[in-house]
Amino acid sequence: MRRWHPLVTVATVVERAGCFLMVEEDRGGPYTLFNQPAGHLEPGERIRDGALRELREETAWQVGITDYLGLYVLETPNGQTFHSHGFFGMALAHLGNDLDPAIHAVHWLTLDELEGLEREGRLRSPLVMRRLRDAQAGRFFPMNVIHER
Repeated sequence: MRRWHPLVTVATVVERAGCFLMVEEDRGGPYTLFNQPAGHLEPGERIRDGALRELREETAWQVGITDYLGLYVLETPNGQTFHSHGFFGMALAHLGNDLDPAIHAVHWLTLDELEGLEREGRLRSPLVMRRLRDAQAGRFFPMNVIHER
């Protein structure tokens, strides 16, 4: 019998002056897609540390993570299951580092702009708007709900 292995990811909603930090990714399709800074957890990596690493690699922003949005489960049409840990944070400083090669550009977008991208089908997954709407509604959990070694 084959064991089930969900993929563990992290993503962070970052808001500044009514705009949200987003990455534009080239996923090999006819157009680029937009996502919060996000990615896969690496072996042995703590969940919050993975979110901070992805923020640096994908946006070159230093972010202070303040809250946990929760665990989001996504089952894809191809049978993959993602367990995505969502965070909320504040932009502290732009570091000016090189970006991950898969990142086409980094943007600060308004909610209206993101809703337009959602209508166009240009968001990486349905979790993008779910995390954002949860953050706007103040659905936060304290960071200590995550128990790691």
